[in-house]
Amino acid sequence: MKAKDLAAYLFLAFTWGVSFLVLVKVVHSFGWVGAVTFRCLVAGSALGIIAAMLRKKLQFGDRWHHFAIVGATTVAGQLIGLSFGTPLIGTAMAAILVASIPIFSMVMAQLWGLERATPRSMTGLLLGFAGIIMLVGFPSAPITHSFIIGCAACLLASLSAAFGSNYASLHLKGVGSFEVTMASFLAGGLMTMPLLFAVPVPVRPQALDYLFLLILGCGMSALTYVIYFRLVATIGATKTISVEFVVTLVAMVIGALLLGEHLSTLQLIGSVIIFCGCALALGLIPQRRAPALELDI
Repeated sequence: MKAKDLAAYLFLAFTWGVSFLVLVKVVHSFGWVGAVTFRCLVAGSALGIIAAMLRKKLQFGDRWHHFAIVGATTVAGQLIGLSFGTPLIGTAMAAILVASIPIFSMVMAQLWGLERATPRSMTGLLLGFAGIIMLVGFPSAPITHSFIIGCAACLLASLSAAFGSNYASLHLKGVGSFEVTMASFLAGGLMTMPLLFAVPVPVRPQALDYLFLLILGCGMSALTYVIYFRLVATIGATKTISVEFVVTLVAMVIGALLLGEHLSTLQLIGSVIIFCGCALALGLIPQRRAPALELDI
């Protein structure tokens, strides 16, 4: 991995890790539907303004139906699940469940014929699912209805993100990361906007709330996803998706130090199992080669 790609990778990990903290504040002020809708529209509009200022010629072609599907899954589906589920289970727990995205992504890649399953990858997948069961089944607090709903929402968010990433990799090859990000966020925002009639903004947002929304929409969505899709094009989807492991670690530290969140011992063990399973499935753990046999003649 080149130095600039590594820098972009680490930037994504830190920014998305911190985004869980900002997300909770935005959801509190705008509601879980408003947080998604306004975040998407702010991100898409910001990219449009930047493109106009830079006089950047955008080339969307006739791929709007593909942008809509990515917007419905990677953007709307993922953000709705996280915005709804994170306040219910905490940033640390939500971040760990987000680490399951590479597992779901690899399963979908197998089903779509994009990758071939190996005994090593299948072992990693089984470990990952075992870790998820430990996370959901053995929390530090009693299992409540809200906890189960929150976990389900975050897992659905991970499924949506995995689907959208594979779909974009398959159908949007050659399209610029700027165009993919802008179109996907605008599509996601327009899709979730009607839900505001059912789940309106709960309180009157203050100036600081709008600042958090701008940070979440511009810095932690528009900018990061442009970098994300560029990395997918340069180092591949598998390596790029693995950034979720580091995102999880950053969010867990923030949750523990700033929010006082706690995880049970079995949940911590489960998180380690998920990391190991994902790393094994994605081929991030180098495989030892058997030493060559020397024959004396």
